Amino acid sequence: MTELAEPMSGSTEAAPLSLGTEAARNLATTTKSVPQMQGITSRWLLRLLPWVQADGGVYRVNRRVTYTLGDGLITCFTTAGRNEILAADLRELHYLREFADDSVLQALADRFVERQFQPGDVIAEAGRPAQELVVLVHGKADKLGTGRYGEPATLEVMTGGRFFGERILGADPAPWDFTVKAATACTVLVLTDRALAEVGDRIDSLREHVQEAQRAAELEAGRSTADGEASIDVVSAHQGEPTLPGTFVDYELSPREYELSVAQTVLRVHSRVADLYNKPMDQIEQQLRLTIEALRERQEDEMINNREFGLLNNAAPRQRLSTRSGPPTPDDLDELLALVWKEPAFFLAHPKAIAAFGAECSRRGVYPAGTDLNGHQVPSWRGVPILPCNKIGVSAERTTSIMLMRTGEAAQGVIGLRQTGIPDEYEPGLNVRFMGVDDKAIISYLVSTYYSAAVLVPDALGLLDDVQLGAGS
Repeated sequence: MTELAEPMSGSTEAAPLSLGTEAARNLATTTKSVPQMQGITSRWLLRLLPWVQADGGVYRVNRRVTYTLGDGLITCFTTAGRNEILAADLRELHYLREFADDSVLQALADRFVERQFQPGDVIAEAGRPAQELVVLVHGKADKLGTGRYGEPATLEVMTGGRFFGERILGADPAPWDFTVKAATACTVLVLTDRALAEVGDRIDSLREHVQEAQRAAELEAGRSTADGEASIDVVSAHQGEPTLPGTFVDYELSPREYELSVAQTVLRVHSRVADLYNKPMDQIEQQLRLTIEALRERQEDEMINNREFGLLNNAAPRQRLSTRSGPPTPDDLDELLALVWKEPAFFLAHPKAIAAFGAECSRRGVYPAGTDLNGHQVPSWRGVPILPCNKIGVSAERTTSIMLMRTGEAAQGVIGLRQTGIPDEYEPGLNVRFMGVDDKAIISYLVSTYYSAAVLVPDALGLLDDVQLGAGS
């Protein structure tokens, strides 16, 4: 039997018997992916929102005349450790609408005093004299009443900026017909009837304005609907010959106009890269693809958060509510559906808010069915899809908002605005314009997208605020 040859002295490894993989890779064709980008999201809002052409870059929302109901929020701010009322926001009070004298409003604002309440404390009690105007600065309070059969009922969950008691501005305010109880630690600012009288007795313009506002409110009550719109007089009768009323539909004299906003950037590619490194993938095409993805992400963010036209900032005050206990519960989403009850299209929520809602459902033994949306299985509630959107922010206190909307012009809902047919259009409402080659051989392209969003009538959009996320969310 032939013996194997001994390895050479000093050698620790046997000689290779075939070509190694590292050397072989030099002759191989590598399979590559296109450039990946973690920041790309589903962008459900952009995908599902109906888009309307805004010729001239402007879209005007004409509405039937609406009488301002004074149901907004009163802003409070802190200076030198003291909470104060923003005087101009006192015009949110029904009786101070269109009051012109800023110095009088400031005199009122200066007479608010601060009070603190602990969870469970009563801020106002039903049946007691209504002698105060109360503005909630921080915290959450439950406005409680009595149901038809005498059972306790929660009328409203009040949060910062909400107020009650403006009846002290009128003559002979009635006692409280509700109770307000602190659900969390609360800070409120209070204007007493005595402090109000001090201002009113000294300043005739305030007293006269309030009296005129009372007379106007009586007239308005017969001229407006429950939604505050100017009424259209009609008559219905089966017998006799009733006199038919004359009527007309009045329009707002100063309708809101939405101008298209823009997100832009300049894409730069060196000509050497574009010329020599263009296979198997077009370098300019891949650079442009990811640039457009980033612009579309910014577009969706602006359509949700922009201070002028973003949906989070354009929900009517009466279309906003707060969670009852913190985490989003089925009851909270039902209440939101009651605000946007006419053909709701979809909920939009941060992924962590969706997880918190799922946890609440599981805790209660409720298991919502999913729904198919354009080939995707998504969670839903009462058949309305719940879609994730990471553009809805989460505060430092781990609270966020859930949005519900009706969409489309025909449904008087929420719409997206853009203009198509623009020069050098690459996608609808987005163009790529060649800017030239500079003396360093760098090719430049201007990439722009034009957009906005509009809420056609207030009840098309509802918000659930103060949504508390769980510790693990």
